Amino acid sequence: MTYLDHASTAPLHPAAREVLLAAHDEGWADPARLYGAGRRARLMLDGARARVAAVLGVRADEVTFPPSGTAAVAAALSGALAARSRAGAHVVTSAVEHSAVLAFAEGRDATLVGVARTGRVDAGAFASALRADTAVASLQHANHEVGTLQPLAEVAAACAERGVPLHTDAAVSAGRVAVEAPALLTASAHKWGGPPGVGVLVVRKGTRFRRREPAGFPNVPAIVAAAAALEAVAAERDAEDARLRALTGLVRDEVARRVPDVEVVGEPVERLPHVVTFSCLYVDGEALVTELDRRGFAVNSGSSCGTASGLPSHVLEAMGVLTHGNVRVSLGRDTTEAQVRAFLDAVAEVVAETRSRL
Repeated sequence: MTYLDHASTAPLHPAAREVLLAAHDEGWADPARLYGAGRRARLMLDGARARVAAVLGVRADEVTFPPSGTAAVAAALSGALAARSRAGAHVVTSAVEHSAVLAFAEGRDATLVGVARTGRVDAGAFASALRADTAVASLQHANHEVGTLQPLAEVAAACAERGVPLHTDAAVSAGRVAVEAPALLTASAHKWGGPPGVGVLVVRKGTRFRRREPAGFPNVPAIVAAAAALEAVAAERDAEDARLRALTGLVRDEVARRVPDVEVVGEPVERLPHVVTFSCLYVDGEALVTELDRRGFAVNSGSSCGTASGLPSHVLEAMGVLTHGNVRVSLGRDTTEAQVRAFLDAVAEVVAETRSRL
């Protein structure tokens, strides 16, 4: 199988695999205990925290590890909202956020800022949505489905000027591109080749925040492996950026050339290096995924956070592009040009065959 769905979850990085096995031998104990095994686990946990912080450009004491990226998002937004209850309860976010953010906004006094056809938020429009009673704002670093980078620096400056803490979901970006953390940042280790079940929450110093510590003790071996994978991916970043941009550029060009009635969606320049999405007219996305899977290619279709629901992508709806017949291709460190070219051949064949049956 040629795996082309790294934005959903990446295979365990070799660096993480080696560390995970070793950490299970040394870091299995409760790091809150004072006996020797507990102290060893605590040292390993603190070391992992420092390594993750170094990659993200933050302080080690600003980093914690919730049990998932979704849990990290919930903790970030609820903690900021609770700490700023006197300021108000208004929430500002974008219409193309991950479902975890939109679920938090649902039922609250929230403003969802629209996006351009490329999936990019206008920084001025986002700033204009901030109110005197805005408690927290959230803007993803890059979109999970189409790879479009958001104007995070401009929005962060506007939020800082108004005294509103800004959260960014960096799950699909962390390790792959440089991310400057605003007041709050969340990420998920399985997106960069760490073990599943490890989220990252960054709360910058000076941010008003009410923390609720999770029950139980952290999975130290998984956290240590996640830190090792993040370091390894960050070390490879520059070389992989150029290589993956060339491959996704090949997909963008060749799909548009070889498949009639197709639209490549998302920002063509300001984008993640490893994600490209296109929509095919007159073709069902699930049928495309199924037929490509039969040919040995694993890709995604529909909403990146709700494919199983069968609902159209809320991201593509907000962008105003085709919401059906879409395919998201996301590449990884093991993806080769030969695999990409074979995929392009398969896509052209599958789309033609599927349309011929209409």
